[in-house]
Amino acid sequence: MAKRKISNTLALAVLGLLREQPMHPYEMATTLRERHKDGSFKVNSGSLYDTVGALARHGWIEPVETARDGRRPERTVYATTESGRHEFVRWIDELLRTPVAEYPKFMAAVSYLGALGPDRAAEALAERAGHLAQRIEETNAVLADTVGSGRVPRLFMIEAECALHSWEAELAWTRRTIAEIRDGSLSWPEVQRTEQGWTWSGPTDSKGSTP
Repeated sequence: MAKRKISNTLALAVLGLLREQPMHPYEMATTLRERHKDGSFKVNSGSLYDTVGALARHGWIEPVETARDGRRPERTVYATTESGRHEFVRWIDELLRTPVAEYPKFMAAVSYLGALGPDRAAEALAERAGHLAQRIEETNAVLADTVGSGRVPRLFMIEAECALHSWEAELAWTRRTIAEIRDGSLSWPEVQRTEQGWTWSGPTDSKGSTP
């Protein structure tokens, strides 16, 4: 399959909004934040205008009018083109069907968890668990205020539900790993450098002593 001309997922958000109605970039940003989509897409003025420009250059959206609200600067209103609508549906279909390697930063850090030592590793994971718990609580509140109140159909917030399940799974793993570090069931080898390379002298408990 040919490489997609635009891979920034913020473009998906723009195309999705413009399927509803023509909008100018400021309205797009406001709408995404009002719908709590800024948790799924990185929304800021610079990246949004860059994305809109790229979509227009590739013919996926097009300007349809220039509007002015009072003394504010003129704003260009965009709408999707036929090719943009086709690409939007094809892109979503592809992303849903095929898992891709996303290389999350957390996984990169976990792969070198041993470098921190047991105490510091447990402390760092405990702090992360606190942040995850807060994020889960806030997302549950958003879902209760939108889907739970009947103001927004569940389908329109389904990505928040998906993220919530992912965070809950990560929190469960994080808490379990903290417990294993603290009770010594996750052994910590003593690593030493020799002329032949790195070696480990055997497992240690969470206090750094050999069982």
